Amino acid sequence: MSLSSQSVVTILKAAAEPTRLRILLLLAVSELNVKDLTRILGQSQPRISRHLKLLAEAGLIERTREGSWAYFQLVVAGPAGALARRLLDSVDLADAQLQRDRNRAEAVKREREAAAQTYFESHAAQWDEIRSLHVTESAVETAMRSALGAGPFRHFVDAGTGTGRVLQLFADRFERGTGIDINHAMLAYARAKLTAAGVAHARVRHGDLYDLGLEDGSADAVVVHQVLHFLSDPAQAIREAARILEPGGRLLIVDFAPHELEFLRESQAHERLGFPPAQVELWLQESGLKVLSVNKLAPEAGDPEGKLTVMLWTAERLRVHAHSRQTERISKVEVVG
Repeated sequence: MSLSSQSVVTILKAAAEPTRLRILLLLAVSELNVKDLTRILGQSQPRISRHLKLLAEAGLIERTREGSWAYFQLVVAGPAGALARRLLDSVDLADAQLQRDRNRAEAVKREREAAAQTYFESHAAQWDEIRSLHVTESAVETAMRSALGAGPFRHFVDAGTGTGRVLQLFADRFERGTGIDINHAMLAYARAKLTAAGVAHARVRHGDLYDLGLEDGSADAVVVHQVLHFLSDPAQAIREAARILEPGGRLLIVDFAPHELEFLRESQAHERLGFPPAQVELWLQESGLKVLSVNKLAPEAGDPEGKLTVMLWTAERLRVHAHSRQTERISKVEVVG
């Protein structure tokens, strides 16, 4: 797909203004809000808002609302994104003014990271406790990359993104990534971590697993990592993930097998103590998905009693009507550990 001559002219006109070009260069590196940009560029909020409006109308930037704030990011997909990258790649970054912009943006980023780190540290003990209860995180992540497949994916969605780790894990396999979480503090942390990792082609936004706020069939890969056990209605979350998958798109669910660690209900707010594999498979099939594989990461021999088993379910959106119940047989079951 290519751009019309009028679209090219509109894009070039929008970018052909010094402040707007500076904004594009900043948004190519990380998501920023109006307050961030006023601090970095030293201009008034109305003026910055006007520049952002023109850039958005030209299709050069994307706007994501998060509570009372809105974050902006350079468009990365499609012909408009490709043209924007070509324009920015031709800019001499040694320019003194652009260097000052980058230095100020770095200061803003450090402040954001510090605030996010404070939140993370206040909850780190809880997350460390959960990680200590199952096989190593590296083993889980290796299994996740293998289960979902090599891609490349056009639009990758991390539903319940938390720290944004899954977006970092698959950053080499998608063109555009979106992380969704209901916790504003976690979104701030994830945004800071993605910026620090240089993952400029992913963004995070506010939303919940029952209403992802994305169009039907708009994603070709969705991951739901260690989230379902917090939900009162996991089946609805799976239906919502299936809704945004395009035909042939893949869903990866990572969660626990059934266990008896009752303390997780009170100390970690777990609604469910794991899931029987057959139950998740049924939910996937009822959502119009074909189960491709079920992988089991069991505790290793010699591990302390009470270690949790991690399950990975991989499914694909059917290319026919999505709401008929399927009886596809699971193609493969792997047991690790």
